[in-house]
Amino acid sequence: MERRTSVKRTIVSVVAIVAVVYAAVCGGLYVGQRSLLYFPTPESHATGANALRVETADATLKVWHIAHGSDHAILYFGGNAEDVAWNIEPFTALFPESDVYLVNYRGYGGSSGSPSEAALLQDAEAVYDAIRTNHSAVSVIGRSLGSGVAVHVASVRDIRRIVLVTPYDSVMNVAKEQYAIFPVALMLKDTFDSYSKADAIDVPTLVLLAERDRVIPHRHSARLVTALSAERVRVQTIQGTNHDSIADSGAYRQALRDFLRI
Repeated sequence: MERRTSVKRTIVSVVAIVAVVYAAVCGGLYVGQRSLLYFPTPESHATGANALRVETADATLKVWHIAHGSDHAILYFGGNAEDVAWNIEPFTALFPESDVYLVNYRGYGGSSGSPSEAALLQDAEAVYDAIRTNHSAVSVIGRSLGSGVAVHVASVRDIRRIVLVTPYDSVMNVAKEQYAIFPVALMLKDTFDSYSKADAIDVPTLVLLAERDRVIPHRHSARLVTALSAERVRVQTIQGTNHDSIADSGAYRQALRDFLRI
């Protein structure tokens, strides 16, 4: 009898310890979740583009402007750990007929503030509004995290075309898979629900996928595609690339050039 009681106490103790550890991990994930989603890059001092300052309600954004004196602008939103200045040289060559604006998110690359979904979407609208007065048409590119920002802009502003590179249906759905044992739906602050906004986009849309993407599984991109206009969307898989290397591919750059040519 004493042995059974001892075993029962041991089991109860183990369960209690596991519960405490689980709760502690949940608390840590909740408090530190934005540090898992955003990886701000240091300020770059690049050449080949002008550094513009765009004032929002509570932040100052640094935006790289590749000026070609065009009526058409391309607005670029990058990945969660991307220094958008890396795109200055290739985009200068790819889009000689367009002005290009590369947005440093809050906390990234010389922009003030701290990133959050609400802040990034608000800032994206502010940047669009600031450049729209100088251009008759604006196209948008969003890569990885930036695909959600681009989808938002396209759903609330008038754009010419949109390119979504390694996009997701929502950050919530991706996080649910990556952290399956945790109550992500109750914890996540920044959901970036592109799926729910996709039906508001009625312009030519190009979706570019990396053949070996292990960060955003293709099923999440495919679900987003189902919500986009079937008559407007085209999907292309860039062979031999992964989530990070896709931007280095000649096929990727050619796809951008062909689709956004004016």
